[in-house]
Amino acid sequence: MIPDNEHAWRQRYLQSLTLNGKEYAYWSLKMLANDYQIDLSHLPLVTRLFLENVMRHYDDHATTSAIVSALCAKNNNADDDIELSFYPSRVLMQDYTGVPALVDLAAMRDAIFQAGGDPQKINPMCDVDLVIDHSVIADKAGQHSALNINRQQEMRRNQERYQFLKWAQSAFDNLTVIPPGRGICHQVNLEYLAQVVRDEQGVLIPDSLVGTDSHTTMINGLGVLGWGVGGIEAEAAMLGQPVSLNLPHIVGVQLEGKLKEGITATDLVLTITERLRAYGVVGKYVEFYGSGVLNLTVADRATLSNMAPEYGANCGIFPVDEKVIAYLQLTNRPLSLIERVRAYAMAQGLWYDTDTLSPNYAETVHIDLSVIEASMAGPKRPQDRLALSAIKHVTQAHIELMGQKVTDDKCRGESPHTLTNGDVVIAAITSCTNTSNPTVMLTAGLLAKAAVEKGLSVPSYVKTSLAPGSQAVARYLDDTGLQVYLDGLGFQRIGFGCTTCIGNSGPLNGELEADIEQQQLSVCAVLSGNRNFEGRIHPAVSLNWLASPPLVIAFALVGHTRIDLQKDPIATNDEGEDIYLRDLWPTDAMIDHALRQVTQHQFRLSYKDIEKGDNHWQSLTMKNSICYPWDPASTYIQRPPFFERESNHKPVQSARILAILGDSITTDHISPAGQIAAQSPAGLYLRSHHVSQADFNSYGARRGNHEVMVRGTFANRRIQNKMVIPEIGGVTRYYGSIDSHHGDGLPIAELPSVITVYDASQQAIADDIPLVVFAGKEYGTGSSRDWAAKGCLLQNVKAVIAESFERIHRSNLVGMGVLPLQIASQDRGSVQLLSGRESVSIALKHELHPRQDINIVLRDIDGSTLQISAILRIDNQRELDYFNAGGVLRYIANRFI
Repeated sequence: MIPDNEHAWRQRYLQSLTLNGKEYAYWSLKMLANDYQIDLSHLPLVTRLFLENVMRHYDDHATTSAIVSALCAKNNNADDDIELSFYPSRVLMQDYTGVPALVDLAAMRDAIFQAGGDPQKINPMCDVDLVIDHSVIADKAGQHSALNINRQQEMRRNQERYQFLKWAQSAFDNLTVIPPGRGICHQVNLEYLAQVVRDEQGVLIPDSLVGTDSHTTMINGLGVLGWGVGGIEAEAAMLGQPVSLNLPHIVGVQLEGKLKEGITATDLVLTITERLRAYGVVGKYVEFYGSGVLNLTVADRATLSNMAPEYGANCGIFPVDEKVIAYLQLTNRPLSLIERVRAYAMAQGLWYDTDTLSPNYAETVHIDLSVIEASMAGPKRPQDRLALSAIKHVTQAHIELMGQKVTDDKCRGESPHTLTNGDVVIAAITSCTNTSNPTVMLTAGLLAKAAVEKGLSVPSYVKTSLAPGSQAVARYLDDTGLQVYLDGLGFQRIGFGCTTCIGNSGPLNGELEADIEQQQLSVCAVLSGNRNFEGRIHPAVSLNWLASPPLVIAFALVGHTRIDLQKDPIATNDEGEDIYLRDLWPTDAMIDHALRQVTQHQFRLSYKDIEKGDNHWQSLTMKNSICYPWDPASTYIQRPPFFERESNHKPVQSARILAILGDSITTDHISPAGQIAAQSPAGLYLRSHHVSQADFNSYGARRGNHEVMVRGTFANRRIQNKMVIPEIGGVTRYYGSIDSHHGDGLPIAELPSVITVYDASQQAIADDIPLVVFAGKEYGTGSSRDWAAKGCLLQNVKAVIAESFERIHRSNLVGMGVLPLQIASQDRGSVQLLSGRESVSIALKHELHPRQDINIVLRDIDGSTLQISAILRIDNQRELDYFNAGGVLRYIANRFI
């Protein structure tokens, strides 16, 4: 009989497990399956992990049993009408997204204090790890001093931010801050933080998390359920609120076979990203299974899981097996942890081996690893995979598409070199995707060794850099003797963090940026990262290619992408012999020999005293206080105004259109993370506060100051607003002062001037006119930028009306009280014909319901009207509660008040 109250529920399902003479408790999935008459082996891993989470958080309102039944029913086909509350055991943050989250918590303490409450009640209620990894910039590269120079510059630029983080570490309970220079948060999570199975006061539970970076999914490679959320959702999770989900729709991806010699995990992940994007897994949960899984190391699996946001899935999870145990041993996890992982997985039916039965999935995709070929992706989206042999043709096609000329290299000559279309100006081994994988990193080192021994070199115009994801990578590259060869080609270490992939690529070599602008050249970056969206890597670089670390080196040696590396020579040696990529590529035996030199000792040394930091970090001082002592003069940290705003739950009448955007608008377009242009609204603001351009830093580093970030919203240099075609960038036309002629047919004498989006928003605020944004498909793809939603709110945007939304960004909009409205399919053609001069009225009923139909009336200035339908993309009751309160921050603050 199924228990019908919390006490009976605990008595029935909280079982004991003895391990090395110590007794633990755990919530038994096998007992639950027996009572609900289900075969546990038929359930996907994701379902089993959600079931365990539901078991631990029994709801006395008789909903728990219904959710358990729904999770197990109909081969786990999703039911949008049932809401699942997920309580992650911890939260992971990087500093770009972590600083604004903690700034909000500090402002919430102020709000509680001013309301007469106790500000000390505002603390994370679960473990929060913040890894400072996104602030290092490749100011210097290609020289041995680059690491120290960049480190000093990072500390100088970010002193105010880091002092704030030191205050937060001492002021908030349950918060751990890992200082800069230790690695990328996802790699540190994989190699150090994750436990797979946690011991919480004698109760064993699966490790689980949400993170403020979309690539939090990397930890799925270790069998840990977790994914990226917006900073707004993360704040709610930190303060005890569950993550609200609809029941999961799970796609099983069956892997078979083994990768061929010379094919890397990067080739695999780019292929699967392309395949799953085309198949359609957006908003779904991907789970890998099959015999091919056992042929992938945890590092290979983590590479695949890391790219889940690129193929659009909530997660890309692998099971717990012997490979997981081996990885935990390699990375110096405690023996007690390793033993409990094995024992718990087996007791719960979570262990995976050759005898494990395949679960029943809603959908399945089959992939043969043996047919994967050498690949790259680009030049603008990570899902646009190409065979290595096709890069030459695609580069030429893009150059010609821009109306430019493809230079014949044989006619051009190389001495002195004149920059031309298709040249590689950035070659960067960077990002958590690949620097966490010893196989591809050692392959790169071995290829560099072969190149140096054959006398090859990299052209001077190519900016080369290596940013390892952890100090363990540096240690094994040193211990194998391969770093010296990477140094020989200009791939000296420049920092331990996310650099080029987040846009912190620094200046190009020489005066190349001026040459590129003057000649309007289409030049390239080749990087081992996971993102290559327009304007992200460097403002001057229009073609961005994702590749494995060894291929990054290969293209650096060539100096351009107008080449088929499968058949064209990389170079000619002094004897006149052609040297091909195959002459440099190491054999599997060579790679295996190098891999045997990656040891537990390297990880032990790398993570010893990880929270201590270097002398720069230790020298930072901050006065202890319950509430943060805001400095009005700071251009990095300012108290945000979110607790001073009222609820947005009222009809939107006679709004004006701020922008009309196309498909695949990313959070990079909406809220850039990279360089701040001198003449942009944010640049002008900083200059007015006596900040020199050399010290602008980046948008990402200044996310703790809403004044910078609201000016940076829709400020990407490459964003295209259809209201101002052919102009590009963060500009628009403001029609707020033009009255409708209500059908008298009078034309506009003159179009409004083109002004910045920020200036238009400020004029609308002054005129008390609400704003809306229209967009196409996949609005908000990319990194989980809370400021892509916060900036809209502060620009007076009441609704975003799009053909479809990316999961995290949609949730962030709701969390800030901005309406996400999904255009009905029959009205998409009409919306595409909008000019931007229309006024917009949105009929909101007094009582809103999740996913209800909404009517929108558009009135042109000639008086003609158009009515379209949309779906309210507030997907569940908890999101509606947040929206009705004016956003999740006000919702939580009200509870404490």
